[in-house]
Amino acid sequence: MSTTRYCQHGNIVYNSHVDIATLIGWFTAYQYPIIFALAIVEGPIIMTVGGFLLKLGYGSFWPLYFTLMAGDLVADTLWYNVGYHWAKPLTRKYGRFLGLTEELLAKTESAFHRHQNKILFLSKITMGLGFALVILVTAGMARVPFRKYIAFNAVGQFAWTGLLMGLGYAFGNFYLAVNEALRVMALVAFFVLLGAALYGVNKYLRAKNLEGRL
Repeated sequence: MSTTRYCQHGNIVYNSHVDIATLIGWFTAYQYPIIFALAIVEGPIIMTVGGFLLKLGYGSFWPLYFTLMAGDLVADTLWYNVGYHWAKPLTRKYGRFLGLTEELLAKTESAFHRHQNKILFLSKITMGLGFALVILVTAGMARVPFRKYIAFNAVGQFAWTGLLMGLGYAFGNFYLAVNEALRVMALVAFFVLLGAALYGVNKYLRAKNLEGRL
């Protein structure tokens, strides 16, 4: 399958030929760097996509697994450094766009001093108890030793990555079993439901913690 597009510039006509097979080949050649970069931006969704692609025959399990883990841990490291160096000024200026407030950071920092190890581990496998970004930033702000921070995150990340990849892999089984005409609809429906589920769980956990359970 391919598409052709013609563009005219002055007296010169350009033929832009996009071959889907070529795009797939390009992705296959560079899939791990692409997946790594995407996992930094949106880890949970890309982990699920990774499991789905694995079922379709793209990539190998362990390289894909550790690529996804590495991408998400790089994101965790970036947010830790934001908290360590710039938490308060950035919160005052941009916090409302990220769901961060000085009051919430102070509350989370206080909880860190009481339950540091528990929060670091459970936050990774429970979507941050509804406050994933807050916890990552506050860990830096509270000067949690980075080695401890990344070690706990890595242990939790190992389980979290496997869970989401398994979900994507299971959907891959369903995707291959349905009629070809229904596959696009099934794919769109799955990722819409996945996004809604992640948002809903995050919102629920956040509401519970705002009631005083953090």
